[in-house]
Amino acid sequence: MNTNEAKEYLARREIPQLFESLLNGLMCSKPEDPVEYLESCLQKVKELGGCDKVKWDTFVSQEKKILPPLNGGQSRRSFLRNVMPENSNFPYRRYDRLPPIHQFSIESDTDLSETAELIEEYEVFDPTRPRPKIILVIGGPGSGKGTQSLKIAERYGFQYISVGELLRKKIHSTSSNRKWSLIAKIITNGELAPQETTITEIKQKLMQIPDEEGIVIDGFPRDVAQALSFEDQICTPDLVVFLACANQRLKERLLKRAEQQGRPDDNLKATQRRLMNFKQNAAPLVKYFQEKGLIMTFDADRDEDEVFYDISMAVDSKLFPNKENAAGSSDFDPSMMLDTGEIIDTGSDYEDQGDDQLNVFGEDTMGGFIEDLRKCKIIFMMGGPGSGKGTQCEKLVEKYGFTHLSTGELLRKELASTSERSKLIRDIMERGDLVPSGIVLELLKEAMVASLSNTKGFLIDGYPREVKQGQEFGRRIRDPHLVICMDCSADTMTNRLLQRSQSSPHMDNASKTIAKRLETYYRASIPVIAYYETKTQLRKINAEGTPEEVFLQLCTAIDSIF
Repeated sequence: MNTNEAKEYLARREIPQLFESLLNGLMCSKPEDPVEYLESCLQKVKELGGCDKVKWDTFVSQEKKILPPLNGGQSRRSFLRNVMPENSNFPYRRYDRLPPIHQFSIESDTDLSETAELIEEYEVFDPTRPRPKIILVIGGPGSGKGTQSLKIAERYGFQYISVGELLRKKIHSTSSNRKWSLIAKIITNGELAPQETTITEIKQKLMQIPDEEGIVIDGFPRDVAQALSFEDQICTPDLVVFLACANQRLKERLLKRAEQQGRPDDNLKATQRRLMNFKQNAAPLVKYFQEKGLIMTFDADRDEDEVFYDISMAVDSKLFPNKENAAGSSDFDPSMMLDTGEIIDTGSDYEDQGDDQLNVFGEDTMGGFIEDLRKCKIIFMMGGPGSGKGTQCEKLVEKYGFTHLSTGELLRKELASTSERSKLIRDIMERGDLVPSGIVLELLKEAMVASLSNTKGFLIDGYPREVKQGQEFGRRIRDPHLVICMDCSADTMTNRLLQRSQSSPHMDNASKTIAKRLETYYRASIPVIAYYETKTQLRKINAEGTPEEVFLQLCTAIDSIF
């Protein structure tokens, strides 16, 4: 290992900063047993999470921190230089062949100067004015953070800040600066830039921005320590948007971006390292914001306009609840939008899974449950109102030991509860919007898992209502073994429904209502049936006959999958 490699290693691993902190602690504490003291300090470093979490005064007791500065305000680096004896016989001098600590300490380098330290002493935002709304957008490298952040900023007239761009511009403008040259190497290798430096740059940028209604910060924080530092030195964000994206999709996007933009941190080695860092850090970060009720998760594997539509609806609901919904559509479909504690991709669906089950790549993780679900027979039952679905489902449950699940019934049951999710569903329905497919799928999964121990399969009635729901089900759980379509003419269904409603006091309006229901069914079901005709085993059942005749056809179809 040559000198440059050794220097780069020490800088990247924050070793000089660690030694500086240990020396500060030794000089301030003057322990009787310095070895035991250092052992306790190193144990604390492990508890904090590593060298990058250590500051110059980590091991300085509180009473020592409030002493006035030495020599009228000399810097920490000067302090270290002055207290170290110049006597060549002093035992520490035997390390002269190693580079001096101050040359490698990024955070305590003189390049940081007094400016950054002064910034910490002042409020970032004017306390006499309303604080701007802060939205943090996080996600893996290549998840579309920049694209979605810019869209949010443009839609709401917010200021946009890209933390990655801030650092890249600083590196470019101070290319001869040793500290920033080292940071450039760290970023190029796929590591995170030093925390305090990053926070300082964000604060400086925020203080340069005139009064704004809101600010969107792209790519920060990357771990819990950064989140804590942001809250401590700046503020608590109003909303955190997490873009969940499959690992393979992230890799594909990063490689494509490397070809198009040629960013130095999009090289193969750095990409692998960044993905690994993201996987390690994102799960606890998402959990931290969940516990605070600040985060909303979105499936970023989809078209960017679909993702943004869902994000805008969430922002409208979270930050502007009293304003008219600006997105203004009745097909709100945030497939990943659930409030705190009700997440799909980044957290455990079940509390007993533990923290290690958190999945930050948008791939559903349900421990052993997902594997068990895939082993079960899954049948979708499609058919218009009056086609006899309900009657036949009851008979099939009795014969085969299936569990019959109706999405309509699941929603009604959820609305009758007092959960946070029921409040969200109720608010959506009161606005006249459709219940998001992500919530419907989550209700289905929960009901399926609850029945796993005593079922031979699932008969799912009234699902999917659209192709996108079916695709999502296949991706999160599996494709159904069989899709049954109860083929029945509009006249037959209308006559059956009219017979049911003969005792209704609103008989005059029944025909119009039935016609509307049938129109809605046909409009939604035609593309779904076409989708499953090419993808999986679709069986059309002639539902014009007697219940017994129809049941025999159904049994024949179901027996074929066993």
